[in-house]
Amino acid sequence: MLNDFKKFISRGNVLDLAVAVIMGAAFGSVVKTFTDGIVMPIVGLVTGGIDFRSQFYDLSGTVPANATPEQIEAALKGGTPVILYGQLVGDLLTFLIVAFVMFMLVRYAMGLFRGLEAESEPSGEVVLLTEIRDILKAK
Repeated sequence: MLNDFKKFISRGNVLDLAVAVIMGAAFGSVVKTFTDGIVMPIVGLVTGGIDFRSQFYDLSGTVPANATPEQIEAALKGGTPVILYGQLVGDLLTFLIVAFVMFMLVRYAMGLFRGLEAESEPSGEVVLLTEIRDILKAK
């Protein structure tokens, strides 16, 4: 069983997956910082200074309407039912940014792979000359 586990863990796919998960976590952290630190302040400026982290709907009526994110967090820890639609907006923006960047990376990689495939396939002239050579050898 130990030998089978060593074979499994040493496969390239498992190592590639581990690297991808680690890189994904680091990338997610960068995108979250980018979204929270750059995108959301710009969105807040465009929308008249709205801080989406402080946008919520209190189902119990006990949290003040102008509560800070810290007060909202405290209310949530206390069990107060609060709908955090502002957090959802921020998370959706983060998701869209990650999805767009991943799309651009995959698009770039696919173009790179197409270029490599084109180089590895012989040209039409080479194929034709190879066929002529094979016909001559057969005679």
